[in-house]
Amino acid sequence: MAQLLERQPGVAAILGPALEPGGSPSHAYLFHGPGGAGKRAVAREFAARLLAHGAVDPASAQARALAGVHPDLTWVTPSGAHEILVSDVDAAVVAAATRTPFESARRVFVIESAEQLGAEAANRLLKTLEEPAAFVHIILITERLADVLDTVRSRCQPVRFDAPSVPELAAALRAQGTERPTAEAAARLCLGDGNRARELVGEQGLALRERAQALARSALVGVPAGLLCEALLESVRARGERARVGLEVRAGQELELLPSRERKRVRTEWDERVRRVRRRVETAALELALDVVESWFLDLMALSCGAGELVRNCDRSTELEADSRARRGADLQALARAVDLVEDTRQRLRRNVSEDLALEALSTRLARTLAG
Repeated sequence: MAQLLERQPGVAAILGPALEPGGSPSHAYLFHGPGGAGKRAVAREFAARLLAHGAVDPASAQARALAGVHPDLTWVTPSGAHEILVSDVDAAVVAAATRTPFESARRVFVIESAEQLGAEAANRLLKTLEEPAAFVHIILITERLADVLDTVRSRCQPVRFDAPSVPELAAALRAQGTERPTAEAAARLCLGDGNRARELVGEQGLALRERAQALARSALVGVPAGLLCEALLESVRARGERARVGLEVRAGQELELLPSRERKRVRTEWDERVRRVRRRVETAALELALDVVESWFLDLMALSCGAGELVRNCDRSTELEADSRARRGADLQALARAVDLVEDTRQRLRRNVSEDLALEALSTRLARTLAG
């Protein structure tokens, strides 16, 4: 954790004293910041240190917590496609928080994607957040602080994780084998979100970016891109398929260890989990694709204003300059409207509209707007 906190002095200032002898950890923390900023790693290390306190064998307690097998550590991830369900927190957190620890002096609960706490699940959790037992500590993690319900935020101590700088993130991507221009562009496109940047420089991420940019460039010449929409959705669904395959392997390994009488029930549970995780992965990929589309129009606006240093697709300068010279009447106002159309599509998708129809409609609306 020390290395992670070297560039997060604000986090160290809050969590460090809580771990010192005589320290008083908060009953609830809200870790927030961009993906790849180290929130999950710090949460696991912090939980391990909390559970080691007062343990008969502190080193063993800490090692088991870091490995995710300590009985007093509960880690919750959303099972719903777009939200944390009541069933995710009811037994695992609300009920469990009323029971004394198995072996430690504390129980620690970590809840990922806190912005996905729906009203019903949040209401079930509020009393636990507000008046937990003295041995309970809850850590919520989010990458979208503004989307976390106010009733939840107000009951937690906020802990902000800062994004790495563009040079830092680009250097990390280069260290993993990404070429310099692609690494810098990914770091800029993802605004310091390390997780998304790493996805964008992978094989499937590169294909996703190419197809998203092709859709944007097609709209600039007034051509609706039906086939490009289909190709983009293929990239999105390929990411979902990869997630499905990985989970199916894990399901098969678990089923092999179970007696035959339990396999049907567990298989049903895994099928539902696979469906929901695949949906979440595809939703995140589509949002990333829309960010790429939007970035192309924002870069053209930056070039039009003489602010080339703000360009995010810095490895596509030739294509951007060509589009800037020949965008056929797509003035700054038209480009701004195009950005608004992308954002409107993002909101429509969050309301579960058809992805195929939403992308086709976006392509048509962009072509009309940008062609003047």
